[in-house]
Amino acid sequence: MSNVTPLKREYRAASSEAVRPVSIEINGVSKTYKTQDGEVPSLRPIDFDIHDGEFVVVVGPSGCGKTTLLKMVAGLMPPSGGEIRVASKVITKPHSDVGIVFQSAMLLPWRNVLRNVMMPVEVKGLPEAEFRERAMSLLKMVGLEGFEKKYPWQLSGGMQQRASICRALVHDPKIVLMDEPFGALDAMTRERMNVELQRIQRETRKTVLLITHSIPEAVFLADRVLVMSERPGSIAAVYDIDLPKPRTLDVLSDQRFVEMTKVIRKHFNAQTDGA
Repeated sequence: MSNVTPLKREYRAASSEAVRPVSIEINGVSKTYKTQDGEVPSLRPIDFDIHDGEFVVVVGPSGCGKTTLLKMVAGLMPPSGGEIRVASKVITKPHSDVGIVFQSAMLLPWRNVLRNVMMPVEVKGLPEAEFRERAMSLLKMVGLEGFEKKYPWQLSGGMQQRASICRALVHDPKIVLMDEPFGALDAMTRERMNVELQRIQRETRKTVLLITHSIPEAVFLADRVLVMSERPGSIAAVYDIDLPKPRTLDVLSDQRFVEMTKVIRKHFNAQTDGA
């Protein structure tokens, strides 16, 4: 059975006793927005680490600061207090160590699939020939080989999100940040995409921080699940998910999976009911 763990801890890989290096450090990070009506706190000071190659999923009620946290890790907005480090570097502005996948694929309709995937390469001024080969390899990995010249409107929703994942990976970032990446998909496509994302993460060995409102999705994907409280958000609990990987959809009926989702849902509902 999975366990609730302290917020600060050493994470050990299942296949090795060696401690993984820290990829993301969140140290006393808070966020307060200034409005015409005064200050609006979004995040209370939070602390946690994410280690290289770890898949961490954050769940919490709407408005608790999940997306704000993701944007701060990406360097898209500064924290009001505390410090964020990525690969030991303090983050104060947008940086190249992350790729971002949003709920909507956000592909440009006038660019074909390959040109959409290559956008970060163009923006960052990277060698086109070298990264074109990487883009083609990523498209093959996600099952989009042969669709390079298709336009977004010619793809299904799931295929569009696969292309957006390739775009996030093409410049070879250390970290992938995902904000409800499959929230707009139907239930069956979403399940298939969860299996696909797990495979992609396993093959690329990227560190992933993902936000979702789906507790089963969180348990299916995560090494750890962070449960956030109502706004102003804080980390209410951290759950280790010790189900073996890779996980297939058969795990959805596994008693350990069912019990883990019940435990997290009960904790999540208790946070909501107590607000």
